[in-house]
Amino acid sequence: MSVLIDCDSCAVRGLSCHDCVVTVLLGPPPELSFDHDEQQALAVLAESGLVPPLRMVTPTEQLQVGSA
Repeated sequence: MSVLIDCDSCAVRGLSCHDCVVTVLLGPPPELSFDHDEQQALAVLAESGLVPPLRMVTPTEQLQVGSA
């Protein structure tokens, strides 16, 4: 069984990606990602209380597992 997720046919693509479970699980579409300078600018605005902080955490390349 497989599921096809086609964001290109989504009626609210772009407007509602921030609230979409697909975006949370798989990450935002490339046109909605922020480069380093944009992330820093948003962080400054969030620290001053002008915008809410970004809540999206990007996954790491590899799973880091430590031992006790």
